[in-house]
Amino acid sequence: MSYADQIFVNMCRDILDNGVSTEGEKVRPVWEDTNESAYTIKKFGVVNRYDLRKEFPALTLRRTALKSAFDEILWIWQKKSNNIHDLNSHIWDSWADEDGSIGKAYGYQLGVKHQYKEGMMDQVDRVLYDLKNNPYSRRIMTNIYVHQDLHEMNLYPCAYSMTFNVTKEKDSDRLTLNGVLNQRSNDVLAANNWNVCQYALLLMMIAQVCDMKAGELLHVIADAHIYDRHIPLVKELISRETHPAPKVWLNPEVKDFYAFTVDDLGNSAFAGYQTDPYDENSYIPGDGPISLSSQPRNEDRGDNSACTCDQQYQTDARTSSGASE
Repeated sequence: MSYADQIFVNMCRDILDNGVSTEGEKVRPVWEDTNESAYTIKKFGVVNRYDLRKEFPALTLRRTALKSAFDEILWIWQKKSNNIHDLNSHIWDSWADEDGSIGKAYGYQLGVKHQYKEGMMDQVDRVLYDLKNNPYSRRIMTNIYVHQDLHEMNLYPCAYSMTFNVTKEKDSDRLTLNGVLNQRSNDVLAANNWNVCQYALLLMMIAQVCDMKAGELLHVIADAHIYDRHIPLVKELISRETHPAPKVWLNPEVKDFYAFTVDDLGNSAFAGYQTDPYDENSYIPGDGPISLSSQPRNEDRGDNSACTCDQQYQTDARTSSGASE
């Protein structure tokens, strides 16, 4: 069992056993097939901790689409794009307008330049500058939940903030880069491990170009929830056989954050990624073909972003969960 499996299973059991139901309350998401309210069982304030020095936090209960996840984090953090034509998958299509824009959301916010004492920089460049010039600063963070622009976003950001903090291990000649991912809402079945793997890869990228080691990733979720229709799927998923964590690494030759491509997470990076074989008839998002009735409509993009498998990155043969803000 990977440590990510252990965290995921314990989190799901805690939500199922001790969570609070929203049934009967006013909620925004609805089921696409019936237009009925999509209720959840939820836990407030879930905090999960992963140590990238020990293992990469990918589930083995089912395969997480690492290449597609990497492509999306490059789209947001490196390309700083808000246009789906800059993305290789179709997981954002439902939120795009006729020109492919998702409005002033996600990558757009990271690309906005701000005035600092050192000059004009966007948030990503500010992070890179501080980590290289003032690594022990306690002010190294990003925030894309910008209230003045919410009305021009096709969806509100879900994973909205990263805080970076540098430590140094005893007897080590290199610094360790740690990160805190703040997420206001998370659909545990569809997107939890997708988000974890994305930001683990982001931490690895930034650490590498700053000549640091990737350390701990702290994932803070305000509202971690399981949809009512997903309960039997979650119970089945957490009962599956587990395997050791995969070995995932990036091309060590890349020293410039803006030089990374999806190819720098090649097939060799998935050595030993053994998972429970997915069922072709499965309706578990991220596991196989998606049933339209299994995912709520009018939900947050960051909540249910999971792709099916890395084969989708190449073929787009399957779609992600079909919910929208």
